[in-house]
Amino acid sequence: MTICDEKGGTAMYLPAWVPEDAKHYLAHTEGGEAIRKLARMAGCHASTVLRQVRRIETLRDDPLVDGALRRLGELRPVSAGAASKKEYKPMKEIRSGAVTPDAAVLARESRRVLRRLCEAGAVLAVAAEMDKAVVVRDTEGGGSARTAVVDAPVAQAMALKGWIACNAPGRISRYRITSAGRGALNRLMAEQETRLRGFAEAQAGFSNAAEAEAAMDAADADPQTRRRSMLTESPVVLLSRRRDRNGVPFLSDDLVRAGDRLREDFELAQLDPRAAQDWSQFLGAGPDLPVGGERPRGPDAARARFAAALRDLGPGLGDVALQCCCHLEGLEATEKRMGWAARSGKVVLRIALQRLRRHYETTDAQGGGLIG
Repeated sequence: MTICDEKGGTAMYLPAWVPEDAKHYLAHTEGGEAIRKLARMAGCHASTVLRQVRRIETLRDDPLVDGALRRLGELRPVSAGAASKKEYKPMKEIRSGAVTPDAAVLARESRRVLRRLCEAGAVLAVAAEMDKAVVVRDTEGGGSARTAVVDAPVAQAMALKGWIACNAPGRISRYRITSAGRGALNRLMAEQETRLRGFAEAQAGFSNAAEAEAAMDAADADPQTRRRSMLTESPVVLLSRRRDRNGVPFLSDDLVRAGDRLREDFELAQLDPRAAQDWSQFLGAGPDLPVGGERPRGPDAARARFAAALRDLGPGLGDVALQCCCHLEGLEATEKRMGWAARSGKVVLRIALQRLRRHYETTDAQGGGLIG
């Protein structure tokens, strides 16, 4: 939706997460505002704004940064001088259904993706003209494992904020987390932990109080927020680093891949707004998924794979896999939830992952492991 400002020009909505220099760049290149005018409104010298504009222009060789600026360029400032006064409204829709994340969505997704990028050998792979980006990491056997999927607009926002960077853009660009991204992850995790412990005041890391409040409201609306681990890595990855006296890891690489595969289907299934929120219904004998007809694809296929895996695990094993692999709940919390003895959760989780690995091996042998 567009509105007119006092001079008859078009107006746009910009999300609150957009950096100050990017706002000045868009106001100058898309809104036609003069450098000196922006400097007066920002209370700085014109050379400062000029350096900001030039710096953003040099970043347009990065495909994600260029994509973010093109999306934001389809919008207009709410009022004259809004670029320097931060007078922006949350963005809803752009033209043919394309969206850009607001502050709450960016905070939630960044916590998930940046955690994965902190793992050793992890990169965010982005292919040209693709709607999704994937996080992959190297494995001990010389292969790679996919650990997360993220929408392109979220990846573009992270690149524009400098949280991820690519040294050699190409047809498939590989991004790694930067020092600014690690600092942002620490702030985001601290803000979430503070909010969960009952402190409602806005914390550092957001541009203003309204942005922090929006992120808190979004986290409150998420039914799984309080069940997610506050660690930068999943409980499965942490357990895989434990070794016995002979140096053998507690969880082998194939067990970690099985847990990552379950979590990947869990996240892909939730891209469908029709997906059920209570996955525990698939742990027992429930209604079967529709059989026959056209082969399910995308989120529907991921939901079918996820439901089949949980049904195969059954109650108990399915519960610990769901909580630790998908919701990233810590083992101690899972033990308390299930009423198990202390320090028994890791053994049950290993048994669940062994059963899950056998399920995937059987499914792949039948030709059912293909990406739909």
